[in-house]
Amino acid sequence: MSIEVTVAPENELLNAENLRIDPNLALRVPANLALRRMMLAFATAEKKVLVACADPTDRAGLDAMERYLNMPVVARRADTETLRRTLHRVYPDPLAPALRPGAAPRVEADDDSIALTDEILRFAVLRQASDIHIEPRRDGVRIRLRVDGQLEELRRLPLARLTGLISRLKVQCGMDIAEKRAPQDGSFVWTSGAGRDRMAVDIRAATVPLKYGERMTLRLLNQQAGGLTLEKLGMLPADMQCFADAIAAPHGLILINGPTGSGKSTTLYAAIRGMDHESLNIITVEDPIEYEMEEISQVSVDSAEKITFANSLRSVLRHDPDVVMVGEIRDLETADVAIKAGLTGHLVMSTLHTNSAPGAVTRLIDMGVQPYLVAATLRMSVAQRLVRRLCVNCRKPRALRAGEAAALGRGGAAGETVYDAVGCPYCAGRGYAGRLGVYEIMVCDDEIHHLIGSKATEHRIREVALLKGMRSLRHDATDKVLAGITSVAEAIENTDGPTIRK
Repeated sequence: MSIEVTVAPENELLNAENLRIDPNLALRVPANLALRRMMLAFATAEKKVLVACADPTDRAGLDAMERYLNMPVVARRADTETLRRTLHRVYPDPLAPALRPGAAPRVEADDDSIALTDEILRFAVLRQASDIHIEPRRDGVRIRLRVDGQLEELRRLPLARLTGLISRLKVQCGMDIAEKRAPQDGSFVWTSGAGRDRMAVDIRAATVPLKYGERMTLRLLNQQAGGLTLEKLGMLPADMQCFADAIAAPHGLILINGPTGSGKSTTLYAAIRGMDHESLNIITVEDPIEYEMEEISQVSVDSAEKITFANSLRSVLRHDPDVVMVGEIRDLETADVAIKAGLTGHLVMSTLHTNSAPGAVTRLIDMGVQPYLVAATLRMSVAQRLVRRLCVNCRKPRALRAGEAAALGRGGAAGETVYDAVGCPYCAGRGYAGRLGVYEIMVCDDEIHHLIGSKATEHRIREVALLKGMRSLRHDATDKVLAGITSVAEAIENTDGPTIRK
């Protein structure tokens, strides 16, 4: 056996809290060994396991790690304090046994679904996943995680394990465990650890019956809730100023547009977080409440109890709000109340499922809202998408090719420096770490209002908005490519426009 040791200078120590941890490696090592030796297996590179450790010369500890991992290890010196905090987050139970290499979660008995549930949830949190998919199939249960917008398989379980797993999760969500033929949804808070190492994750769950059993999808909500700001979401300074000016207005309607999973609600929460909570009365109407914020009042919509967006919004307007956030405008009734609230001295913020900023105008009119009301109320429309953020520790520079520049709409940018994803310990070898938004912001001034009121086409509104300085989604994505924040592939794949010419 030969253990490779990488001892970096003090100013190049690994920051363990920034590592993307592969739980299939970390949890293969017994908790007591990892905590006692201050060692964390976190990623693979060139068929070797990277191990962050406080003392890379601890050969006995590295020998033990290699035996459990059954692979050669490479020791990387890590900052002791960040490593300690990370180890206690990964191993909240010092007596927990290790996983067998390549095995399913360690639970074997059908009645021990509690440990199986915690195992899967821990894997998802360590991988910083946004969703967990539990999918029954003919040959077993496939469990997948969505990480940075991409689905990856966690593992497979025997089909016989499905009922116990789903029932346990239903109990936590407050669902009816006897109902297996109708879709259900619910939520719960999963906690782990204690004291300053305690983790709490808000989880939304939904089930649907399939041929081989119930499918369940879990959305993990709170992992980015602590520091939501428009800057962290990826808005460039000029866009942030436009957005800040709009949300500082005393009344009107602001719409965030995009497909499901494009970060619309997150942008609204970031906007609310930046407001003055002391002087403003802020109330939200949501289905369900995604991020709890103590400083504001949040109303949960429940269609089963006939608490709809529209009647909740009507009730909220009797509570003297300055700012109202509506989770989504889904129908004419909600749109009508939101528009009238914006006309009568309230700032209303909401979301729509449209592909572009001008498309919000068409959607509202198609719902049945009169164009003159949209013109009188709409202050700003924002379209957004999410792209993966390049890992700054390993991105590789190169020159932008002519075909790529043409596809990005920047023919003159050919030859400029852009970056490709590579892979390193900080991104678990994927080349990307996290996501950011790309935005198309249409500020509705008098000319745009006149076009809306005169029933101009979406295409005409877009033309004028672009002439007045609106940057398209592809344009904003390209700016972030040239700034080295994301890659050419991400910009082209996630925004509308021409593809690369071969």
